[in-house]
Amino acid sequence: MRILVVSDSHGNDGNLRRAILAQPKAEVVIHLGDGEEELLRAKRSFPEKMFLAVRGNCDWGSALPPVGEYTAAGVKIFYTHGHLYGVKSGQYTIVCAARERKARVLLYGHTHNAFTDYEEGLYMMNPGSLNGWQATYGTLDITPQGIVTNIVKLP
Repeated sequence: MRILVVSDSHGNDGNLRRAILAQPKAEVVIHLGDGEEELLRAKRSFPEKMFLAVRGNCDWGSALPPVGEYTAAGVKIFYTHGHLYGVKSGQYTIVCAARERKARVLLYGHTHNAFTDYEEGLYMMNPGSLNGWQATYGTLDITPQGIVTNIVKLP
C-alpha cells in the first residue's frame, strides 16, 4: 500500500494537485496541516482517494483534529503537524508521543524541512513543504516485505 504524505501547502492548490497526480498508486493522502482549504478542494477533485488530515498552526478556525492515528496493513501511523510538540527545537517530545501510542510510523510537518529516518523500530518522516520553488512531498510504502519512506522533490 502506498500513502502520499504532504504538508504545509499554504494555499498552493497546484502543487498539491501535481503531487496527487504524480502518485496514482497512492490510495491514501495524509495532509499534515497548514493547507486545509486546498485539501478540501483536492478531496472534491479526487473522490477515489481517502484523505486524512490534521490542522496546522496556520489553519485558523479549523475543526480538524491536532493529531491522528491510522492503521494501514497492520502498521500503526501517528501523524500531526508538529507545532504542538516543538519540532523546530527537536524531536524528543514527538518521538515520545509516537512511542506512547505504540506507532511504528511517525509523520509530521511544520519545519518545511524534508526528513526521513529510522530509529529503534520507529520510522519517521517530515515530507517538507508543498509550497515554494523547492516543494517536496513524501511517500510511505507498506508491504509484506517492510516499510519504506521516501522524500520526492516536486518537478
